[in-house]
Amino acid sequence: MSHPQMHVESSEGAHARRWLTLVLLAFAQFMLIVDITVVQVALPSIGDDLRLQRAALTWVVTTYTLVFGGLMIFGGRLADLLGARRALLTGLAIFTLASLTSGLAQNAAVLITGRAGQGIGAALMSPAALSILTTTFHGRERNRALGIWAAIGGAGAAIGVLLSGLLTAGPGWQWVFFVNVPIGVVIVVLIPRLVGPDRSRERQSLDVPGALLVTASTAALIYGLVHAGDAGWGSTGTLAAIGGAVIGYGAFALTEAKVDVPLMRPQTLAGRPVVSGTFLMLLATGLLLGLFFVTSLYFQHMLRFSALKTGLLFLPVAIAITIGAQIGAHLISRVGGRIIAVASFALVGAGAAMLTQVSPGDSVATSVLPGFVIAALGVGPVFVTATTTTLANVPAAESGVASGVVNTFHELGGSIGVAVVSTIAAASLSSAGTPDIGGFTDAYLASAIAAAGAALVALVLVPAGKPQPVAGHGHGHAH
Repeated sequence: MSHPQMHVESSEGAHARRWLTLVLLAFAQFMLIVDITVVQVALPSIGDDLRLQRAALTWVVTTYTLVFGGLMIFGGRLADLLGARRALLTGLAIFTLASLTSGLAQNAAVLITGRAGQGIGAALMSPAALSILTTTFHGRERNRALGIWAAIGGAGAAIGVLLSGLLTAGPGWQWVFFVNVPIGVVIVVLIPRLVGPDRSRERQSLDVPGALLVTASTAALIYGLVHAGDAGWGSTGTLAAIGGAVIGYGAFALTEAKVDVPLMRPQTLAGRPVVSGTFLMLLATGLLLGLFFVTSLYFQHMLRFSALKTGLLFLPVAIAITIGAQIGAHLISRVGGRIIAVASFALVGAGAAMLTQVSPGDSVATSVLPGFVIAALGVGPVFVTATTTTLANVPAAESGVASGVVNTFHELGGSIGVAVVSTIAAASLSSAGTPDIGGFTDAYLASAIAAAGAALVALVLVPAGKPQPVAGHGHGHAH
């Protein structure tokens, strides 16, 4: 009788395929996250080579974040309508071609167009990949998979800084884009063999007005936040963009209440799991990227470290985020999201408070890294809790758009964090001669206060129970 043996082999094969799928999706997400920070260290070299003005250089960084963040909810809805596998492969192809275009660029127009293309591809890919992940894994396996996914969300940004330093100092800035091409090609070839075809589903119309409003509003909000970091919160450009975003979101809410098939049902969007999960993602990313930004400035402007040395110092932080995310994934099914969120934000606050004591005369190993690593260790579990809480009770047909919502708050959080700390730290950078330490310590203090406030809000907002797994659906794997 060989039937039981065959069943064991096929279930083991399905298990291996699931985890290989996760590895490929993780690499895809890693590319997208790395591309948020990878350009920042390469900017001086790009500017020199292509003779770009400061305004053009700013757009090289912000175009990607604007398009990626702006289109993500729309991309998630397309994943629900067209099928997550189809959306993932389309996004991957666009992202890979756009990366090649960016690397080959000889002027600002081509480079910025390439970055916009990367953003379009990323906005299709990211929610589709997360949707496939949440529908492929179940129970504790799902928490482990989300732990790996969450670690990439945080560690990818840190590794982007290191990778940018290595590639710019080595083969040249073009390789911060070229490195995506072989990875993209391999994933495009392998995913169709691992992820089953999208389930046929009834044709639904796309809420075009809602999609346009949420895309334009999110892009305007991110632009306003980026502009605030450069020109200040009171500048006309900042106020106009943020005001436009608020009006746009108001119009979006009215539109969604009236259409037959909204982009996302209001009861799902306003439900406690989605509200608390997006809050956690917003604060975790804001704190992390704010700390990244101010510490990178401190290393390069105050201590005069090279881009490569700065990148290497971010490596322990990437490791701490990864460890924190794994701890969060391990504990969430045991103690629930509320305890993890509160304890983690308290840890971030403690780490940021330690950083307020930095002094240029002290060793980085004793004055900066301990606090930075403790804060990073705290951020990791919040990423897992945010994603798990958001997607725990979302209906199967809305997993793509829910993934788009939580990922949008990843982009918004990063933009807010950088805008706030750059405004606070600006005092240290604008002083003539040697930069002053005061702005840096003020930025760290603001981060500590924000983390403490986030812990208090999480105590009330995050559901107390353990996340309930969604019923399985989606992509069939051979069993």
